[in-house]
Amino acid sequence: MSGDIVFGRFMPGNSVIHRIDPRSKILFLTAYVIFAFAAENYVSMLLITLASIFVIVSAKIKFKLYLESLKVILFVVLFAGALNIFNGSGHILWEYGIIKITEEGIKNSLFVTLRITLLIAVSCVLSFTTSPTDLTDGLEHILKPLELLHIRVGDVAMMMTVAIRFIPIFTEETNKITNAQKARGADMDGGNIFKRVKAFIPVLIPLFVSSFRRADDLALAMECRCYNGGKGRTRMKKLCFSRVDIGVLLFSILIFTGIVYCNIYF
Repeated sequence: MSGDIVFGRFMPGNSVIHRIDPRSKILFLTAYVIFAFAAENYVSMLLITLASIFVIVSAKIKFKLYLESLKVILFVVLFAGALNIFNGSGHILWEYGIIKITEEGIKNSLFVTLRITLLIAVSCVLSFTTSPTDLTDGLEHILKPLELLHIRVGDVAMMMTVAIRFIPIFTEETNKITNAQKARGADMDGGNIFKRVKAFIPVLIPLFVSSFRRADDLALAMECRCYNGGKGRTRMKKLCFSRVDIGVLLFSILIFTGIVYCNIYF
């Protein structure tokens, strides 16, 4: 696999984050999304940033891998930040016609950019430190109550996990097809946005064909292994909570308490 495709890959290791139960990591990531959007001022955003840095350092994954993951959505981050800089009230710093930049707009832009960046980085921690099997089992356990609504939780968890793990494969396939088209003389980078979109059509068709072929091979492999979803399925490794998971719970409570305190008193 290409070295610059890292999002969705599992990096084996023996860090504290690797040893945490996958259910705890999934629930923490869900809570982290709430924490990130609950932060309303600079102090609470500083707190959530420090917590993110602590999680990233604890995972013991090379920092450049996070940067390579962020490169994929760099345009989205910058575009979101640029849009929000014009969205705000308060003291006007610069104005031209109906366009104006205010202190509140700069704050909104900074917060949106930081939130997206931190969310992607912490999501990468889950991907880097959790194997596909553990991720599937964790999702299945968390979604277990949905079986009361006659939802096949095992199949849902498997589909979500496969979708995440296929991201780097599809990215690599796209790069290969794009390079092959360029080698044939196709101009993929020149012209305006409409010409670029039109030039990308020869990439989409073989990409769809390859995707369906991979999906068919995966389905055939699962049938050969007698996979029938979560019903009656046994597991070689049983999930169990440990003292590390209790520490994750206390850490989450500490972050939540700190954000509420910062929002109220700052």
